Amino acid sequence: MHPNVARVVAAAHDAGLEIAVERFPEGTRTATDAARAVGCEVAEIVKSLVFVADDAPVVALVSGAHRVDLARLAVVVGAAEVRKANGDEARDATGFPIGGVPPFGHSGAVTVVVDRDLLGHDRLWAAAGMPDAVFAIAPDELLRISGGRPASLAEDH
Repeated sequence: MHPNVARVVAAAHDAGLEIAVERFPEGTRTATDAARAVGCEVAEIVKSLVFVADDAPVVALVSGAHRVDLARLAVVVGAAEVRKANGDEARDATGFPIGGVPPFGHSGAVTVVVDRDLLGHDRLWAAAGMPDAVFAIAPDELLRISGGRPASLAEDH
């Protein structure tokens, strides 16, 4: 098992949840790729997006069917400015590469915000530390283990 995947599995275990990670050689880097690989709707994919709010990292968990409204995210975290983190910033903040950032198990303290649209599904699929690794999780467990704060983050659709 890749060390990144092992960290995610261990973080889930430490929080009282056993997860089954599935690897897809074709990749699950994008929400569309992940949905196709696991056979679910794009809306059931958890995108773990890393942002910089003022100078602090924030992970926004949002449905694969939506985009984050930066103004809404700024209000939720109380920041004057929010921008998407670059690859190095994302890895420094979470310990994981873009496309494989999980919703929990980050290497440092990161604020996590969960878009409310994710909470209406029975099952979600999230990245497990690598761009080809995912696991299924119930929305209530996602909220609990990530320590995320629920908020409306999605752009109006």
